[in-house]
Amino acid sequence: MMNPEIPQKISARQHQILEHLLENRKGLSVDELAKALDISRTGVQQHFVVLERDGYIKKSMLNKTGGRPVTIYVITDKGNNYFPKQYAWFSALVLGDLQQEMGAERFKAYMQKLGRNLADKLRERFDGKGLDERVDELVAIMAGLGFQVQVELDAENLHIKASNCVYHDLAQQHHEICAFDLALMSSLLDKDVEPLKCMAEGDCHCRFKIK
Repeated sequence: MMNPEIPQKISARQHQILEHLLENRKGLSVDELAKALDISRTGVQQHFVVLERDGYIKKSMLNKTGGRPVTIYVITDKGNNYFPKQYAWFSALVLGDLQQEMGAERFKAYMQKLGRNLADKLRERFDGKGLDERVDELVAIMAGLGFQVQVELDAENLHIKASNCVYHDLAQQHHEICAFDLALMSSLLDKDVEPLKCMAEGDCHCRFKIK
């Protein structure tokens, strides 16, 4: 979360390679994958170049008895995280318990604190920049987190519009989560941010006004 980024798109064949490496965590050689996928060694190597460049796989060495060490490839943490994870149920369990223990107001204050803490970790990306540059940087961070966002300008104010919410189901159960977004945005932009629309409250998108 400290360094959000947009995951690179991979091809269907590269997806297959990652699946094989996920199932064989000790790694596979070019020849082993070529045989498993029924494609040429050159084809595997071409895919490896892209996957290694983007950080999904890395080289390792396997010492074979009586022969030269063989280069194998293993999946990285980023490659493992390419595959979908289902954390929502666990998050709902934790948040529900926190809210019950703290009460609504303290829980909301806790969400604000989390937003400010994340802003502190991202602060250097905003230091010395004007408002327009800060907004662009914020939009890039939100996009990296999975939001579909765009910036709009009216006669007096900038608006950030999000067409989706990355924790929509959680926010419907715990509206206080939205305080995290507001604290994060206002801290990074060093401006007051006013929520105008919220999907968790039934609107078709979320809209924030930068005062």
